[in-house]
Amino acid sequence: MYVVFYGNDRKRVRDAADSYIDKNFPTDGTLTTIEGAEYELGMLNDALGATSLFGGVEWFVVDTPAANKDCVEEVKEALAAMAESPNTFIILEESLLAAAKKTYTQHATEITEFKTDKTDYFNAFSLAEALAQKDKRKLWVLLQEAKLSGMREEEIIGIIWWQLKSLRLAANTKTAKEAGMKDFPYNKAKRALSKFSNERIEELSQSLLTLYHDGHAGVRYLDIALERWVLKV
Repeated sequence: MYVVFYGNDRKRVRDAADSYIDKNFPTDGTLTTIEGAEYELGMLNDALGATSLFGGVEWFVVDTPAANKDCVEEVKEALAAMAESPNTFIILEESLLAAAKKTYTQHATEITEFKTDKTDYFNAFSLAEALAQKDKRKLWVLLQEAKLSGMREEEIIGIIWWQLKSLRLAANTKTAKEAGMKDFPYNKAKRALSKFSNERIEELSQSLLTLYHDGHAGVRYLDIALERWVLKV
């Protein structure tokens, strides 16, 4: 079975998921999170066939599939199998268009939307814009706003990583087609290259990747490390 919590009110989406888990998670269960931003092909299929070594049930939180094209496509293709699976899947997503909502609703045990006023909505891609502008102060302010809106550090890193990837592609290609990008974001990335050397883009990419893995390994506090990273942009 699977349930879906979605909407632009990221804090309430996560609070609802936490509440659902608190109320329903079995004492002998195993809970695993699949981060959309770091998804690799086949992870969902592995989860569908997963069985606990200790005889309990398997629960999976699929966090923001839309953060990764491969993830969202595999999730949508697997919804019927997820509905029939003995494992439980909790899908957290941002706002859904009508077609996507219909797709998720077809087999869901529960699907709930959490909206916030448009004036309170945080545009996650403003983080990418600030990075492309190399505006350290703006990026730090937006980082605080992102966290207040309910975004997790992993989501924020995913957005920043996407922008760095775009910059790397733009730096090493001559056309949007060669880079596998749309013209508009490609041209914006090309213009942003005037503010970064190729070496600096690589340094930022490597340090962000190291930060992410250190945070998950318990070497550093992810929130503090991310703030420090932003201040060095």
